Amino acid sequence: MSNRSSKGSLHLPVWFVHALMLLTAGLTSTSFTVGKAIATGMDPAVLTLVRFLIASVLFLPVIPLHYTLRLPDKNSIIRYSIISLALTGFFWLMFVALQTTSALNTGVIFTLVPGISSLYSAVLLKERLGKYRIVAMITATTGAIWVIFHGSLQQFLAFDLNSGDAIFFCSCLLIALYTPLVKLLHRGEPMAVMTFWILVTGSGWLLLFSGYRLTLIPWTTISLKVWGGIFYLALFCTLISFFLSQLSTLYLGPTRVMAYSYLYPPFILFIDWIVTKHFPSVQTLPGIAFIVLAMFIVQHGANSNKDRKKENFRSGLEAEGRQDDRAVL
Repeated sequence: MSNRSSKGSLHLPVWFVHALMLLTAGLTSTSFTVGKAIATGMDPAVLTLVRFLIASVLFLPVIPLHYTLRLPDKNSIIRYSIISLALTGFFWLMFVALQTTSALNTGVIFTLVPGISSLYSAVLLKERLGKYRIVAMITATTGAIWVIFHGSLQQFLAFDLNSGDAIFFCSCLLIALYTPLVKLLHRGEPMAVMTFWILVTGSGWLLLFSGYRLTLIPWTTISLKVWGGIFYLALFCTLISFFLSQLSTLYLGPTRVMAYSYLYPPFILFIDWIVTKHFPSVQTLPGIAFIVLAMFIVQHGANSNKDRKKENFRSGLEAEGRQDDRAVL
C-alpha cells in the first residue's frame, strides 16, 4: 500500500510525527490544569454539556467538506451512544474530582488508563497484553501510587486517599473503555464521522441527565474565565488533540500514540510551575520518573514488535521464493 493511500496526501517524517505527539500530550495535559481552574465555576454536568455542544458545533462544518453528512440509522445511534456514555461519564466525573483534588494527581492517575484499557481489550477483543505492556503497566502503577501517596509508606499502608482521587479513578475506569469500544463497535465508517456522532450522542446523554439544571444556572454571572476555559477545552483539548492523535496513529500505531499519555504528569508539573511558581515535593519526583520510564518501555516494545513483524514478513517472502525456485527446478 502506498503512503498516499494509507496516510492520505501527507508524507510526514517520523520525527515530526513524534513532535506532533509531544504537542498533543502538552495540549491534553493543560486540560487538567484548566479543568481545575474552572471546576467550581459551573455545575460539572452542565460544564461538560456545554463543552460537548461547543465541540460538536465546531466539528460540524468539517464533516461535509470530506464526507456525506446524514443521520445514522438506529443501530449506529446505539453504537455511538454506548461509546459516548463512557466518554461523557469520564469528563463529568473529572470535573467533580477536580473540585477536591489537584491537576497533578488527576494526570498521574490518568497514566493508569493505558493499562486498564489493555485489560478491557484482552476481555472484549481477545487481544494479548504482551510483556512490554505488562511491564509498563506495573511501572506506571508504581509511579502513580508513589506520587499520590507522596512517597510515604505510612500513607500507602493507611490508604490515605482523598475523595477526588477516588472519584477520578472511577472516571478512568470509564475512559479506559473508550478505545476498546471504538474498536469493537466500529463498522468501517470514517473516524471523523464516528467522532462527530459520538460528540452529538454524548451531548444527548448530558441533556437527558442534566438538562433540567440549565434553567438553574445563573448564566449572567458566569465569569469570562470559565467561558474561556470551556472554549479552550473544546477547541484545543478536544478537536485539535483528536485530529493530531488520529493523524499520528496512522504513522506510529495506537500503542505508541497511547504511550504519550505517560508524559502528562511531567507536563502538568511544568505547567503548574509556570502558572503558580509552585513545584511539588522532592518525594514525588521518583514516581514521575517511573511513569516516564513506562512510556519508553511501551515505545521500545512497539518498535520491537514492528521489527519482528517486518522480519517475519521478509522470512515469508524468502520462503515463498524458495518454494518458487523448487517449483521451477
